[in-house]
Amino acid sequence: MKSVLLGLLSLLPMSNLLAQDYITPSKESLAYHEARYKKSIPPYGLAKVKDLIAKINPDSEEAEALASKDYLTLSLREKFTYHMIHAETYAQNCDVIPPIEEEHKKIFARIPSPFNDYIWSKRQGDFLVEHKDSVCALIKESALRSNRIGCNYKTAIIDMNAVQLIPFLVDFYKRDKKDLDILTVFLQLMEQNKYEPFIKSASWKKLYSENAGYEAYLDYNSANEALILQRVTDFYQNNKR
Repeated sequence: MKSVLLGLLSLLPMSNLLAQDYITPSKESLAYHEARYKKSIPPYGLAKVKDLIAKINPDSEEAEALASKDYLTLSLREKFTYHMIHAETYAQNCDVIPPIEEEHKKIFARIPSPFNDYIWSKRQGDFLVEHKDSVCALIKESALRSNRIGCNYKTAIIDMNAVQLIPFLVDFYKRDKKDLDILTVFLQLMEQNKYEPFIKSASWKKLYSENAGYEAYLDYNSANEALILQRVTDFYQNNKR
């Protein structure tokens, strides 16, 4: 199925693509785009996990799941590595996202997908939720070691609804204030928990209302940054009560 869809896409006339109003992003914008889509690679049993992934045969639905007998040989840390570098369920998105101008100056509504045409399976999602505290600890350990939080870690934080990581993420963001997708994590956590002060705000309307597009964003400036940090801190404090 995947090969058929890709083949059909390759037959689309180039004029269809050229007719779109594509822009040429700056070098800074392109570099930031690449950084946004970069995954964090955990070191725990990495060679072993990569060897097992290489032996996976896709099923009729293009899913690429590790056999149960092999999965059960993995320790918790090795399973964390497996999930962070490999998604099992095929879910192709045929939409072509054009280049984004000044991407490094935008706070987006959503974190980019870390696995292109794949998403975490139910087994993988269940692991993240069932081992939430351990996964959060491993994400913190990895982030402090590498000084970065990849889009796969950010996606896991959102999927786990890991509100407990907010203070850590605030401090991590304030180190250099360059990873604006950490602010996006805050926005998504507040949105999915229906935090009322955020849901009633103009920011929510612009990012998540029915009229908001998938690539909706807020301009990055000191006012929006301060407002997001204040709101997410208040959200965390209210969530603790």
